[in-house]
Amino acid sequence: MERTQLVIGSESGNANGNGAHAAPDEGGAVTPGDDFGRLPALVESLLFAAGRPVPMAQLIEALDGPSRAEVVGALEHLARTYEREGRGLRLVQVAGGWQLRTPAEHGPWVRRLLRERPPRLSRPMLETLAIVAYRQPCTRLEIEAVRGVDAEAVLTTLIERRLVRIVGRKEAPGRPLLYATTREFLEVFGLPDLQALPPLRDLGDGVALLAATELKVAPQGVEVTLESPCEDV
Repeated sequence: MERTQLVIGSESGNANGNGAHAAPDEGGAVTPGDDFGRLPALVESLLFAAGRPVPMAQLIEALDGPSRAEVVGALEHLARTYEREGRGLRLVQVAGGWQLRTPAEHGPWVRRLLRERPPRLSRPMLETLAIVAYRQPCTRLEIEAVRGVDAEAVLTTLIERRLVRIVGRKEAPGRPLLYATTREFLEVFGLPDLQALPPLRDLGDGVALLAATELKVAPQGVEVTLESPCEDV
């Protein structure tokens, strides 16, 4: 299967720089008339077709020609254009990739069109998600040690909603399951990665258990060791 290669940076582009007249030559490469002005539109097409966050490496591979710096420049150009012109799309960095999304303020009309209700997360679900997000990978007993209540039903629901996943077993008595957040979790909360989570010290009171350096399962239950004060996290 022949691959079309995009050539970037030619000085002989057409006057308006949109590369509209450029087409692959007989050898399968884009002609020199295709300059940098075409790259943002191509990136936009790829993101629109994907309908999900696309990692930078996949964009570069699909474009087959432009450098990483050129692709980043095209993404930044698109983001600025959407913002400046007040368009109905936004380019966001989320879940380890780039995605086209509608602005949050347009949500009511979009949901009305799609006849969808906004996703609802109960307080127990949000609390459990927060514990998993900051302590992952963690076991159910560790989650229950922080929340103080049974978490089995909530974890089952979060797994069904693809916000939490099982990532293995802990090397401990009984080898309990380990839980972690998913890529969908990042998408739902609009986070590029887990490093974008707010620092624990910004969450206010009641986060000491999240900052605990060790949660041990003992015969009488779960022992919590607070070796590091929360304000140092």
